[in-house]
Amino acid sequence: MAQTTTTPRLAEPSKRPEGQWAFDQREPLNANERLKQEDDGLHVRHRIETVYALEGFASIPPDDLRGRMRWWGLYTQRRPGIDGGRTATLEPHELDDEYFMLRVRCDGGTLTLAQLRTVAGISQEFGRDTADITDRQNVQLHWIRIEDVPEIWRRLESVGLTTQEACGDVPRVILGSPVAGVAADEIVDGTPAVTAIRERYIGDPAFSNLPRKFKTAISGSPHHDVAHEINDVAFVGVVHPELGPGFDLWVGGALSTNPMLGKRLGAFVTLERVPEVWAGVAGIFRDYGYRRLRTRARLKFLLADWGTALFRQVLETEYLGYALPDGPEPPPPPTGRRDHVGVHPQKDGRFYVGAAPTVGRVSGPVLTALADLVEEAGSDRVQLTTEQKLVVLDVEAGRVDALVDGLESLGLHVRTASTFRRGTLACTGIEFCKLAIVETKGRAATLIGELEDRLPTFDQPITINLNGCPNSCARIQTADIGLKGALAGGEEGYQVHLGGGLGLTSGLGKTLRGLRVPAAELPDYVERVTRRFDEQRTEGELFAQWVQRADEEDLR
Repeated sequence: MAQTTTTPRLAEPSKRPEGQWAFDQREPLNANERLKQEDDGLHVRHRIETVYALEGFASIPPDDLRGRMRWWGLYTQRRPGIDGGRTATLEPHELDDEYFMLRVRCDGGTLTLAQLRTVAGISQEFGRDTADITDRQNVQLHWIRIEDVPEIWRRLESVGLTTQEACGDVPRVILGSPVAGVAADEIVDGTPAVTAIRERYIGDPAFSNLPRKFKTAISGSPHHDVAHEINDVAFVGVVHPELGPGFDLWVGGALSTNPMLGKRLGAFVTLERVPEVWAGVAGIFRDYGYRRLRTRARLKFLLADWGTALFRQVLETEYLGYALPDGPEPPPPPTGRRDHVGVHPQKDGRFYVGAAPTVGRVSGPVLTALADLVEEAGSDRVQLTTEQKLVVLDVEAGRVDALVDGLESLGLHVRTASTFRRGTLACTGIEFCKLAIVETKGRAATLIGELEDRLPTFDQPITINLNGCPNSCARIQTADIGLKGALAGGEEGYQVHLGGGLGLTSGLGKTLRGLRVPAAELPDYVERVTRRFDEQRTEGELFAQWVQRADEEDLR
């Protein structure tokens, strides 16, 4: 097997201590590291079940409330009535409501019919009918009382779901292709690797104290449908000329306030070795990752300092004990959407049907009705996507039309999904999030409706991502039109990023200096820029490509 052609320097500590465990720098350098050293976040479950659920919200100490409870998928949600201008001025206890967001992890995006019904029932009984499909293939519920959490866990776990390590400084949900195992053009089915990582490592104390969150993506789809460029570790389907189908290894992607796209290590990984290579990358992050400053505690900063050659050398020599073969670069994805919306043939003669809720917002009743439709269609599988969409698998040809009609009646668009409905994402926003400055979900829905009315024939693939704060949960830097929540003249507005993308147009969008669009003017601005693109584009030109050559006046 081929070795790297250069010999990088050995890993060595930074001149300033960064809290790297590999160099025995274990003295906690900030409050978060102290909290984790004092008690593993996984241990908080026992206190939730035996103390907090019995004695109520007031019994929860701050270190558990705003720290360790994340290890079990729980965040306090924003107290109603606090405007965005006060987000950065209030203390955490002033922002906290006495209710929680609960994140249910759906590794690989998979929900069986029983799991879907269980989540729907929890939403209706305990969550005031809230339910959001996220761009990380999770389901988020709101208005959860601490008193109800043990019963919610019991119900989820009875059908094979969990909230364990859905948040916190741990391995988060593992993204997988929504059409793994069924797509006719699939390179390799990554499902066995997703399953193995979840079963071997999620909840393992060896990985329950990482410097910060650790995001994983595995997909053998040629459509690059898991946003691999912005994950800490990603496995991208390729065909090795000698070894056959497998994965190209990427590391170090992440967005937020200092965005960086992942880098190829040039290494080929067979399906069977994905779990151990994953553990090696996670182990490097745990042992060598920076723990002094939270703002530099992501894997991307270590990779930026080391470079890919050193990272690969440490992975192979210290963690795997063998050299990985060099491998080919993934081919560019096909043009068009990668959200799987519409009706598509499976390789077994059946069909999968992708539907677009509005920016991922569903509800308990909608999920219950969806479960009924899935059952009537003879299916037992619903997949969530990284575009806040859903896909029903294994539908017989004779049942497709009835399923599509039923989905449309629920507001889950299949054939009627406009390019704006398919291409718009939104984070939780100020409705529930304590970090947000502006509203997002409702405003995105209004924006979609306005654009559908104003531009009814526009059909070019375009992405519009709305985020309530700078943290980029809705991937604003990799959207055609990224809208970051900000105050404009004291009112809610958005800073504009243009020309970002993943896949064919992989890159970070550019910020238009001095441009902040008031919320009330958002439909006018997006319509204006979209019309200019439509008028000026050349045959086959994508929005992000047009942005690179457009006059700045046309972007304002």
